[in-house]
Amino acid sequence: MAGLLELVTGPLSYPFMIRGLIAVVMVGIVCATVGTYMVLRGMAFFGDALAHAILPGVALGYLVSGGARVAVFWWALGTAVLTAIGIGAISKGAQVKEDTAIGIIFAGMFALGIALISTMRSYAVDLAHFLFGDVLGVSQGDLWLTGILGGVVVLTVLAFYKEFLVLSFDPILAATLRLPSTVLHYLLLVLIALAIVVSLQTVGVALMVAMLVTPAATAYLLTQRLPVMMALAACIGAFSGVVGLYLSFYVSVASGAAIVLVCTALFLLALLFAPRRGVVGRWLQRVTVGKD
Repeated sequence: MAGLLELVTGPLSYPFMIRGLIAVVMVGIVCATVGTYMVLRGMAFFGDALAHAILPGVALGYLVSGGARVAVFWWALGTAVLTAIGIGAISKGAQVKEDTAIGIIFAGMFALGIALISTMRSYAVDLAHFLFGDVLGVSQGDLWLTGILGGVVVLTVLAFYKEFLVLSFDPILAATLRLPSTVLHYLLLVLIALAIVVSLQTVGVALMVAMLVTPAATAYLLTQRLPVMMALAACIGAFSGVVGLYLSFYVSVASGAAIVLVCTALFLLALLFAPRRGVVGRWLQRVTVGKD
């Protein structure tokens, strides 16, 4: 028992671990809250594309500021919001399907980011932190920024919970109720952009979509009620962040990768053993029905 307690409390003697744990809990909650609607509306590809499309903003912010994290954050945020709105505008205004618009902008922005990084050879190693995450490098200022913007995302989702619910499950009812569907759609895109930038330092560009989609997908397998799904996804996201960070501390692997691997392991467990939607659960139901 004492050994287990030491395993838990030992890393807490380091201030960077405490800041990292606070960061991953906040990011896990924010991403899972927004990710719930992404899973319900089949927007996983949008999240992946937007996560990669902020690369030019990261590179420009680094180039302009000389590597200041706060400047990189704001440049990435501006790029994410503009890209999200651009995808929505192209898919609606140009009569192009949304997945086509996402693919076009994703490829173009990602290529631009690679081109910018390739011109800054001396910065390539530092930019790797933004690609793969650097949660142990989170500062007190980063925590405040993450907390404030993450709080805005969560509070906005809660404030428009019913509207997003109707829009996700019954667009025809949303039109009948005269809900501002276009405005709500753009608002959701902006919230996803905010969640992605908030997660930038924790898991990085390369693994961002996992924090948005995997906890929500895991919760989807475990419940059929949206409020429970959202709360459960937030708990899974926060739990994965904490366990993943401890694993990275003791096993010496990249923290972002460890967090995502824990998320994936939980999803696989739910996929197999979820009572109603799991593989084993459905097999048992068929066996039971066959016997009856």
